[in-house]
Amino acid sequence: MSTPTETPLAPPDPAPGAPQLRRSGQNKIIGGVCGGLGRYCDIDPVIFRIALGVLSVTGGLGLVFYGFAWLLVPLDGEDENEARRLLTGRVEGAALVAVLMALAGCGIFLTMLRNGSVMTFAVLLALLLGGAAAWSQRRSTAPPDTPLDPVAAQAVADAPPETKAPPAPSPPSWWRDPIVKDGTTGPVAGGYLWGPADADAPPAGKAARKAARAAARADRGPRPIGGLLFFLALLAFGAGLGARWGHQPLGTGLETGFAAALGVFALGLIVSSLLGRTGFGTVFLAVLTAALLAGSAALPKTIDAHWVRTDWAPTAIGEVRPDYDLGSGVATLDLSRVAVPPGRTLTTGAQVGAGRAKVVVPKDVTVKVSFDMGVGDIQLPGEDPNHIQVEPGEKRTATLAPPAGAKPAGTLELHLKVGVGQAEVDRAAS
Repeated sequence: MSTPTETPLAPPDPAPGAPQLRRSGQNKIIGGVCGGLGRYCDIDPVIFRIALGVLSVTGGLGLVFYGFAWLLVPLDGEDENEARRLLTGRVEGAALVAVLMALAGCGIFLTMLRNGSVMTFAVLLALLLGGAAAWSQRRSTAPPDTPLDPVAAQAVADAPPETKAPPAPSPPSWWRDPIVKDGTTGPVAGGYLWGPADADAPPAGKAARKAARAAARADRGPRPIGGLLFFLALLAFGAGLGARWGHQPLGTGLETGFAAALGVFALGLIVSSLLGRTGFGTVFLAVLTAALLAGSAALPKTIDAHWVRTDWAPTAIGEVRPDYDLGSGVATLDLSRVAVPPGRTLTTGAQVGAGRAKVVVPKDVTVKVSFDMGVGDIQLPGEDPNHIQVEPGEKRTATLAPPAGAKPAGTLELHLKVGVGQAEVDRAAS
């Protein structure tokens, strides 16, 4: 007597996947980003709105995230996001607002980089929000941990296979079957998919070609204005820089020029959403201009637009000034002929915005020098002049003892400050 073969239990159906991340078209205030995130992560959208609002005012990270999410996440019922429309030259109001929001967030973020406490709070809040969203999304999509009913599993296993429709007939394949001129397939040799027109085909006239070109232009949309925007931005940058040149620091002139160019790009994006067409290049140049504007704001205000060479050579203690200043250029302070009596301290300093500050100290004095460098290199006596080490924000002090056998002399306190460039101290030979 044969025993019936046991049918193994069928595995349970997989749990349905998580909903796709889409911007909400119903539960939205601006772009629907928070509504879509709340639905995707199973969290109240108000939490995202409050957190992103706090991140927007404490470092700009909220604006950066919201702007890029608006560009990259498609809306409900759509497969194309705003970034793709922007890359194809279709600048619409939503894409324009998202780009301007991301630019504003980047500007706030760059201005807050030196505020360590605010940036630390913003980063911790962003990590906390991201962790809570990931945990909630994973919890909501986890499959239920319930065992499968044995009777139901046996019924599923014994059920006949599902009836499937026959495959639809496929069209002729150019690489399986040869194709002839009338579109049919078969063993006829010599067919091809492309090649010269038939001998009896009438040549296309000028009117037909003109109509085809007009139709192609209509399909491409409005005339592109990216090149014109770039030219106008260059003119605005030159006008802004020229207005500040000569009587304002270089950083102020660059700020004015880049701000004018960024204004041109912003107005161009607004106009292009109505009358023209711009592409990704214009948006990239606008972002680059915003970054250059933030960089120019960080330049020391001591840098001016005139590069000069200046030599100061006092011969007595009474001629030595407390400070020597130069905006941009090469400054040399020669103190080799100044005699500092023993037991006396002489204090002086030199400040250069951009360039090189060199000080020649007397042979027999003790030198106590302090450096305050924005971005630059420091050279001391005895160091290799070809070894250049540039470090940002370097503050350094050094004491240079007189050479062996020198007669007793006083002390020289020297303060050197260079925004961008090199500071060098050299000792006179005699």
